[in-house]
Amino acid sequence: MGKVYYVSKHVGLGLLVLAVTALVTIIALSIAYDKERAKNQDTLGDGAADGTTPVPTPFTPKEPWDRYRLPVSLVPVSYNVTLWPRLKPGADGMYFFTGKSAVVVRCVKETDLLIIHSNKLNLTSFNGHHAVLTGLGQATAPAIQNSWLVVKTEFLVIQLRSRLSVGASYVLYTEFKGELADDLEGFYRSEYTEDGVRKVVATSQMQATYARKTFPCFDEPAMKAVFNVTIIHDQDTVALSNGMEIDSVIDGVSVRVTTFEPTERMSTYLLAFIVSDFVNIKSTQNKNLLIRIWARRKAIDSRQGDYALNVTGPILQFYEQYFNATYPLSKSDQIALPDFNAGAMENWGLVTYRETALLFDPIMSSTGNKETITTVVSHELAHMWFGNLVTLQWWNDLWLNEGFASYVEYLGADYAEPTWSIKDKIILSDVHKVFAVDALASSHPLSRREEEVNTPAQISEMFNTISYSKVSAVSSQSYLNTFAFGNTVYTDLWDHLQQAVENTPGMHIPHTVHDIMNRWTLQMGFPVVTIDTRTGSITQKHFLLDPDSVLDRPSQFNYTWFVPIKWMKTGVEQQQHWLLQETDSHIPMRVSGEDWVLANTNVAGYFRVNYDLDNWHRLLSLLNTNHQALSIINRAQIIDDAFNLARAKIINTTLALTTTKYLSKERDYIPWESALRNLDYYILMFDRTEVYGALQLYLKKQIQPLFEHFKTITANWTKVPTGHTDQYNQNNAIGIACSMGVQGCGELIKSWYRQWMENPHHNPIHPNLKSTVYCSAIAFGGVEEWDFAWRMFKNATLASEASRLRSGMACTKAPWLLNRYLEYTLDPTKIRKQDATSTIHYIARNIVGMPLAWNFVRARWSYLFKQYGGRSFSFSGLINGITKRLSTEFELQELMKFKEDNLHVGFGSATMALEQAIEKTTANIKWVAENKAHVLKWFNDESK
Repeated sequence: MGKVYYVSKHVGLGLLVLAVTALVTIIALSIAYDKERAKNQDTLGDGAADGTTPVPTPFTPKEPWDRYRLPVSLVPVSYNVTLWPRLKPGADGMYFFTGKSAVVVRCVKETDLLIIHSNKLNLTSFNGHHAVLTGLGQATAPAIQNSWLVVKTEFLVIQLRSRLSVGASYVLYTEFKGELADDLEGFYRSEYTEDGVRKVVATSQMQATYARKTFPCFDEPAMKAVFNVTIIHDQDTVALSNGMEIDSVIDGVSVRVTTFEPTERMSTYLLAFIVSDFVNIKSTQNKNLLIRIWARRKAIDSRQGDYALNVTGPILQFYEQYFNATYPLSKSDQIALPDFNAGAMENWGLVTYRETALLFDPIMSSTGNKETITTVVSHELAHMWFGNLVTLQWWNDLWLNEGFASYVEYLGADYAEPTWSIKDKIILSDVHKVFAVDALASSHPLSRREEEVNTPAQISEMFNTISYSKVSAVSSQSYLNTFAFGNTVYTDLWDHLQQAVENTPGMHIPHTVHDIMNRWTLQMGFPVVTIDTRTGSITQKHFLLDPDSVLDRPSQFNYTWFVPIKWMKTGVEQQQHWLLQETDSHIPMRVSGEDWVLANTNVAGYFRVNYDLDNWHRLLSLLNTNHQALSIINRAQIIDDAFNLARAKIINTTLALTTTKYLSKERDYIPWESALRNLDYYILMFDRTEVYGALQLYLKKQIQPLFEHFKTITANWTKVPTGHTDQYNQNNAIGIACSMGVQGCGELIKSWYRQWMENPHHNPIHPNLKSTVYCSAIAFGGVEEWDFAWRMFKNATLASEASRLRSGMACTKAPWLLNRYLEYTLDPTKIRKQDATSTIHYIARNIVGMPLAWNFVRARWSYLFKQYGGRSFSFSGLINGITKRLSTEFELQELMKFKEDNLHVGFGSATMALEQAIEKTTANIKWVAENKAHVLKWFNDESK
């Protein structure tokens, strides 16, 4: 475990360098980042925004302050920042904070301009200027000629009467006041109620471009500095920041002044400032490292922080061994916040979480909740090295942060919970998810050109599945040591991996690390590898879900890759083969008779596999006669590859559907989940057509044995399955059985829910089953069931329980209830702002709710965009969610009109998601037209 390079035995995620295997896809949680609060509240209305507003012409920057990137003439050295948040509203009813900042800057290039980020701050005037500039040491500061704020690029510009001297240092001093708003960005306000008392928390979210909303700063990841922080706060509250608190004194009678140890050299987006009345539990088992879990007092008192505390120590120990680098800080704080837009944020020394991602109730929380906490904590702690210690130079290389954390989170979680075999889930949680996005013509490479990522909205767009996902499973001790406390670009990593290759005896790869990896990171997408077992020929081709789509992004490599192929013949592993050009021949892959070939074993590489028809039939025969001859992961892989090859018109749709025939004998979770996720596309395309009836009959026939299996092993639903993934598959069995009409399922669900309604203080539904039961029972029920869920939601003291109920209420089939629920999303007293877009998404998943949600979003786009859209990652998820079912020419025209009507409003971080929605809808139309008749006939024939 302590070696620099690690290979998962279960998944076969070999490292490119030490295992000579594939670049693989690793995905983290789809994390929602940074909601945008408009400067002016728009008026809610039912009509679409006026489409007559002219579309702005493209803007060409002429002056340095018109560009979104900072000039390179100055670098920050250190900051002294003091903040004072007021947790009670002022006379005007507004919450605000005040502060002052002194930043030491070093001049590296002569300039008479000082440009620094500042956004939505009221700056104090000093002799008519926004700041005071003084020299440090022997340096004399030039006089300020003029200063002004640039709203578009979020800069404070200071024009000097003469130039700054290269090598000299200066101090820029500002005082400011900002709104402590409830917009979930920068330094913001969170509220919650405890024992009937409304309480206010001042907290923060700086990634990606919100530190500038808290104090004037050089708000780019490469502009690292040391931060000396002081927070003034009420006596009955506690202040937290990245460093350990070193002094806290009473100033007068009303406030406390807390100072913190200087931070390590770090980026502004990793800063955190929190003032609350929270309490903590702590541990010092890790070499006297102070580990604390902070949360609401009631949450800590009910031991909801215990599990996170128990796994944090082991995960940190694992990473110290794995990276061979000690945790560099004196403490590790983690805090659960009532209002937090992201899933979690890796602020160095003070990691912030949604309550659902950190708090676990041993009685009310599910196995899924526990797994979420373990993986999210593991992901964020991995960032203490990849991301915080070594940081990307610019946001175009975001994957250097997120991709590695998304891979090693599985290793850390597996170390903390070794019985879960959690690494086996990478194929579902990660690989299949990124395949779906990266197979679009509108995808993008891992590393984009810097000039493609400039504005705050473009930066937020980078926080997507590709950046979190498509990353080789590699890490390098020398890489971390060399760039500790510094910044890096992707080529630095290749240099260090090449050194590892050259220093490892017996290590041979067909090209340099640069040559191999550049093909995976500098061009988007991935190949489909076709093996003809009749001849042994192998070919590769760029895989596109819609083969008719037009690529507008050329590739210097002509969309070919260096592909390492792990494979087996008739159950026996063979020597890895490198496919280095578009076509090749490998005679050992030629088989006949009963022999079969399976390539990309355990999904070790980032590509899909197609075969000649004879080999497909041999694999299908094996599934039907002895499916356990193939690993769980390979069974899931065959299903997923076949369905996606069919959507790309590479194989027949009926061939893909045939991979599901053996499922009546399947009892393992991963193959079932792979099948259900692929069949979900068929449900989305056909649940408004006559095909759905036949599909329902077929799935009912296939799921019934699984339903009966779990009924038996749980002694008629009275016990919990012992296996970790079996607990997930029990949910599949019940959820699909109820929706497909398996006898006895609906009655079971309704009886559990009715028992709870009759005795609200005793919920008989096991936590593992709550999400499924709540959704099904509310779908079967009416207003009484919905209103009961709403009351339980409002009274919930555990965030994960509230989340399950919030999702379940979207399952009702009553249109008026769904419309009422949509209106609730606009009222923060009913649905928290952090949950608004995901609630609309939940409603859109419902066949009844989809058109309602689509109309709702179109009618209120201007308002929703100003509230959430400019920079929020969750906004792209909203667009994806409400457009998933669109599959007719009329719906495509509606989508195009929606785009045209709102060009003047903009789409912000959802811009790429909208383009992908148009692309996917176009593909859906063609796919339905070409396959509907064949699919209907197949389901009719197979459901008899």
